[in-house]
Amino acid sequence: MSITLALLAALFASLTSILAKIGIEKVNSNLATAIRTIVVIVMALLVVVVTGKLETISQISGSALWFIILSGFATGFSWLFFFKALAIGDVSKVVPIDKSSVVLTIAISILFLGEPAKPLVLAGGAIIAIGTFILIGKNEEKKRFTGSQIYIVYAILAAVFAALTSILAKIGMEDVDSNVATFLRTIVILLFAWAIVFFQGTHKKMKEITKKGYLFLILSGVATGLSWLCYFAALAIGKVSVVAPIDKFSVVITMILSFILLKEKMNKHIIIGGIVITAGTLLLIL
Repeated sequence: MSITLALLAALFASLTSILAKIGIEKVNSNLATAIRTIVVIVMALLVVVVTGKLETISQISGSALWFIILSGFATGFSWLFFFKALAIGDVSKVVPIDKSSVVLTIAISILFLGEPAKPLVLAGGAIIAIGTFILIGKNEEKKRFTGSQIYIVYAILAAVFAALTSILAKIGMEDVDSNVATFLRTIVILLFAWAIVFFQGTHKKMKEITKKGYLFLILSGVATGLSWLCYFAALAIGKVSVVAPIDKFSVVITMILSFILLKEKMNKHIIIGGIVITAGTLLLIL
């Protein structure tokens, strides 16, 4: 069941990136993140209320609550860096770098959570890392690093915080309903995102966003909410080192959709990198 949920999370995550790319056109990336978070928290709250788990919040231990809060901050930073990278870089390049967080997640889950270092898991993580380097290395190695390539730095930072999110969430979700944990994490992200928006003064630009922009940001938020609910449900019943890599298969789906819907350029390095990442993901599923 955890594998099925992780695959669904990957599908919705890929839709998140595509819809967000369309929605953040000419919109400040931090403001776009804050708006999307409102949609996510509404979805998370509805699920908690419908499942009758709202009253269980008071039963969560102090230590578990702290880890959930920390995972919320990690997610907030990951989102900010990811959508900043997405605003200036191609989806087909940004997403693979961000999803390389799977390698860090595997390493941390083995070192700190005591999960078994299975040969297929290690091999799959290594292959995914190779695929990621193929995607970004060949495309940028002959270019002088300029402002146009700064999206790589943002995407890498997004990957680091995404890895921390998975680990902290796994620890914090012990004996806590996954939907409740997702709701609490989203509250932290909502406060975090809007604090940055008001600090920067970008909330004044909300009236400049078009109806199309709002529509796609809302749809992106819905896709994110569905992805989170599936992912953290899978994380609650499965191993981090297995669930996280399957969820990252969204990189391949996202690349395909970016070529079809966003008309981004395709070259042999992107194709080869995508195939290598797919092979690594399949090893992890096995």
